[in-house]
Amino acid sequence: MAVNLEPPKELLAVPGALVGSAAAAVKAGSVGGALEQRLDVAVFSFADGADIGGAYTQSHFAAAPVVLARARNKHARAWVINSGNANAATGEPGQADADSICGTAARFLQIGMEQVQPFSTGVIGERLPVDRINKAVGECYRCLEADGWLDAAMAIMTTDTVPKGTSSRFDLDGETVTITGIAKGSGMIKPNMATMLAYMATDANVAAGVADMLVEDSLGSSFNRITVDGDTSTNDCYMLACTGLASHEEITGREHPLYSPLLESVRAVAMELAQSLVRDGEGATKFVEVRVTGGATAEDCLSVAYTVAESPLVKTALFAGDANWGRFCMAIGRAPIAKLDTRGVKLWLRSMQVSETPHTADAVQVADAGMMCDSYTDAAGAAVLAQDEFTVHIDLGAGQAAESVWTTDLSYDYVRINAEYRT
Repeated sequence: MAVNLEPPKELLAVPGALVGSAAAAVKAGSVGGALEQRLDVAVFSFADGADIGGAYTQSHFAAAPVVLARARNKHARAWVINSGNANAATGEPGQADADSICGTAARFLQIGMEQVQPFSTGVIGERLPVDRINKAVGECYRCLEADGWLDAAMAIMTTDTVPKGTSSRFDLDGETVTITGIAKGSGMIKPNMATMLAYMATDANVAAGVADMLVEDSLGSSFNRITVDGDTSTNDCYMLACTGLASHEEITGREHPLYSPLLESVRAVAMELAQSLVRDGEGATKFVEVRVTGGATAEDCLSVAYTVAESPLVKTALFAGDANWGRFCMAIGRAPIAKLDTRGVKLWLRSMQVSETPHTADAVQVADAGMMCDSYTDAAGAAVLAQDEFTVHIDLGAGQAAESVWTTDLSYDYVRINAEYRT
């Protein structure tokens, strides 16, 4: 059950972007899979001249569609996406399958095959049902529409319990600009550029190459700050299409005065999507921010934050509502940082609904000077951890750097979902 996450009720159309979705029963070929008639293929088509940027998995086992999508990033005009099968670890046959599907999309859209980027997500190591997907691509083409985003959000789901999407309208130099994004991901989540797919589009008018800049500059505070289980997928991607139909002055690069306000809007949508993935983490019952301050460097803060956020012992304690200082100090102590004086370490637990200042009475201090506080009580810690959302705040006492990571607890259902994934 997703943690305080409702499916989107409406996603705004983006001028210059058309979306269509269809059912291909992709999972029918999976081990133990039964024929499904749910949306599992989506096609996006963008206006001529659109600028597309992307970030892709760093896995050495990058899936065939990732390899092709990365190579076609600069010339893309369309995306074709399937869920239910990742087309990963499938070698040259997998690449041929992806190319076949791109060729079908290109013929319908009357563009070059090199302008179509393929994406897949689902079971790893199995061939795609190409004939069924190619047929579905034709159905997607026939239902292309400006307001097809919500269906696409459902079509890209795998173990997700709800579709994920958000939209924003904002003013840019007196002109109204729209951003809409969708994402999928519930497990195998630690974006390293997440299984995670994210697709966003805006009608912002940008020069060639600016979409890649926006992806790069928004990634660090959004999709690269989440983890469910510490595993990076073979298929992760974060894509942004700028259709260029807004009438404001063209944004030519980072130095342009309109770049920063556009980036802030892109970042806000990306962060909301990223956090929605965590809220729908497999088996999650808690949405947790791990906030690390007082670091000598930002890298030290992130190392500690991810070590705590991904520790199975910490995560199971969070599920149980047990503020076990021993598990926290264990994880902090093994984080891969060069130096840490444990006498400076402090830790608080805080509801997300109260002040962000950890020194207030609203926060429960668990540890001070590297030891459990004399004033701490299990009852006080358990009261915070009983909530759906809370912050674990760690101060390293070594500097001024600060970073946050968002994660989940680790429940019985996480094991069940992944044990039954192919059955």
